[in-house]
Amino acid sequence: MKKKRYVKLKGEGFIKTIIVFSVIGVLLVNFIGQAMIQSNNSELQRLKSKIAVQEELNSSIQMKINELASLDNAQEVADTFGLEYNNSNIRVISK
Repeated sequence: MKKKRYVKLKGEGFIKTIIVFSVIGVLLVNFIGQAMIQSNNSELQRLKSKIAVQEELNSSIQMKINELASLDNAQEVADTFGLEYNNSNIRVISK
């Protein structure tokens, strides 16, 4: 039985080098992509938390506005300044 002899072709080393660098490049791109996704997710969570705090503050301020705009408060302010309460002079401004 004859043993087959391996013949190295021209450019074979170059092709192997390209394949190795391609595999390393794909792994590097994958690693960087995952890091960017993780960074974006943490930024998203931070922003969601900030939005929740702001919504709670807005809700609190809206409750305070409703309290100040109540009929009882308007009558109290009118009495404090010696004014007469007249419902036709009250205007409600909203967006």
